Amino acid sequence: MKRESLATMAIGMLVRIYIDKYSPKDVSFERVNKDWVQGFRDYLDRTARTKHGKPLALNSKYSYFNKLIAALNQAVKEQIIPSNPAYMVEPFPQDETQREFLTLDELTTLANTPCTHETLRKMFLFSCITGLRWGDVEKLIWQEIQHSKENGYYIRFKQEKTTGAETLPISEEARNLCGEEGQPNDLVFTGLKYGNWNQTHLKSWLRAAGITKHITYHCSRHTYATLQLTLGTDIYTVSKLLGHKNLSTTEIYAKVINEKKVAAANNIK
Repeated sequence: MKRESLATMAIGMLVRIYIDKYSPKDVSFERVNKDWVQGFRDYLDRTARTKHGKPLALNSKYSYFNKLIAALNQAVKEQIIPSNPAYMVEPFPQDETQREFLTLDELTTLANTPCTHETLRKMFLFSCITGLRWGDVEKLIWQEIQHSKENGYYIRFKQEKTTGAETLPISEEARNLCGEEGQPNDLVFTGLKYGNWNQTHLKSWLRAAGITKHITYHCSRHTYATLQLTLGTDIYTVSKLLGHKNLSTTEIYAKVINEKKVAAANNIK
């Protein structure tokens, strides 16, 4: 039997939440036309708010609207609808935001600087050398950290943001940050919840290390990506390690690296 509503399609949880707020009643595919899609776009652009009450960032709008497009493409493929009405609506552009990161020297200095919250220290450094997002590190359990003679340590998990299943190799240094192994379903890192309180501790730690950049927890992921590219890992491999579905997402980091190279070259006059 063909699926009859948009809610049955494989759409990310956040997008489903915004669709439900925009159109509280279950949306049949008969209703999903150009006007409905345009209305959803306008809702993301003007009305939708984050859980903290802030307007959505441009890249969030871009991502959520593209997930709707992908779901409707799947509906076309399954012959639920004849064509994708989203292609008649102007998409959001992608914002090439400044992606701040730590250099290898800065990361080494930070690792050697005492932090007032040990769990925060371990989680942030773990993200810097694995590329995992806060949400994926926060929910990491011991049975997801595995080891084999052939591959060493690796993590098998589902990304919180994309729900994609991933197998991520990690270094022994990353494994050591996890500490003593607990029960299979125990959380690896405990005693820390996402919030402004953590950012305050992170800022203090960075300041103690003499780092004045504006660094948030998510910058740990940027740090991983830029360090991998700087150290010579090819962009396709970095893209896979980060769990990116599109190489264009990873190319943003390559652009940052190239800009740094140009700036360094211009220092010699």
